[in-house]
This record gives sequence, structure tokens and C-alpha cells, in this order.
Amino acid sequence: MRYQISGKQIDIGEALRTHVETELGEVVEKYAQRPTDAIVVFSRSAHEYVCEATVHMSTGLTAQAKAHATEIYAAFEACCAKMEKQMRRYKRRLKDHHKDRIQPVELLGAASYILASEESDTAAEPDTLQPIIVAEMETKIPSLSVGEAVMQMELAGAPVLVFRNESKDGLNVVYRREDGNIGWIDP
Repeated sequence: MRYQISGKQIDIGEALRTHVETELGEVVEKYAQRPTDAIVVFSRSAHEYVCEATVHMSTGLTAQAKAHATEIYAAFEACCAKMEKQMRRYKRRLKDHHKDRIQPVELLGAASYILASEESDTAAEPDTLQPIIVAEMETKIPSLSVGEAVMQMELAGAPVLVFRNESKDGLNVVYRREDGNIGWIDP
């Protein structure tokens, strides 16, 4: 597994780097069969240290955790504990409710846009009905089951996830509803 350990305006020593690699490596090895890479970033927020960790697995799933503490090692330990809890839940869900995935998740390329509304002081009619595109980028659409898509959305902390349904070969959407439940759009 590849590690990218860095600090935002903090010097990361070799001892901390070695500690992160061994501790996070043990957690990931225990719960994930084929992790690909891990990104750990340390930063400061007032008097506290912040540790953010992201682990990408070959199945296409991503686990993320973030923790705060007054000492840098304590921040990492809290972050590592959150990561372990997420991965344990993910593995339990796979074992209990889903088939074991033999092949990695297939990803399709798609365009992703961020649109900006034009806020003006006058209520005049705009010249054109085309919205202004602020950002245009490539994104990946995974091929997952509905349960795996809900898991991926929860692990990433995203409000919505577009995916290709493995059983029907169509594009589907899962999203978090205002009442806290999960919505599923299957056109």
C-alpha cells in the first residue's frame, strides 16, 4: 500500500511517519483485502492538531476519517479508531448482506459541472437562458449494487451518489433525504 503522509504548515518527523504507516497498515490489513493507497494529512486548528485520513480500496470504495486532539499522536490515534470503525462496519455489511466482490468496481468516465447562478440587483430578464458554467471536470461513475452504493455514499459523507446499477445496467442515484432516510432513483 502506498502512503502519502503530509502536514499543512507542520513538519512531520520520521517517527510520526513510521508510527502512522505501522498503525494504519495494521488496521487496513485487518479489514480490507486489497487497499491501494492512504493519504494522511496533519494540520493545526487553534490549539488542536487535526488528522484527516483517506484510504482507497481496489473495490472502488473510499473510507475517510477526521479527528482533533491537543497532541498530534492523540489526533492520529482518534482518527485511526474512526477509520477502523468504518472499515469494520463495511466488512460486516459485505459479509452479512452482500456478495463478495471478486473483481474491482468498473468505473465509467463522465463530465461533472458546477453551475453558478447570476445574482443581480435588478429583476430583469437575462439575455440568455444558458447558465454560467463555473467548473467542468472529469468524474468516475462506479458500477455497484444498490447496497454498495449506499455504503459508498455513507463512507464518503456525500449527500448524493450517481452509479451504474450492476443488475440492470442503467444509471441510478442514491441520496440522503431530509427525513434522514436514503432515497433511490431507478429510471
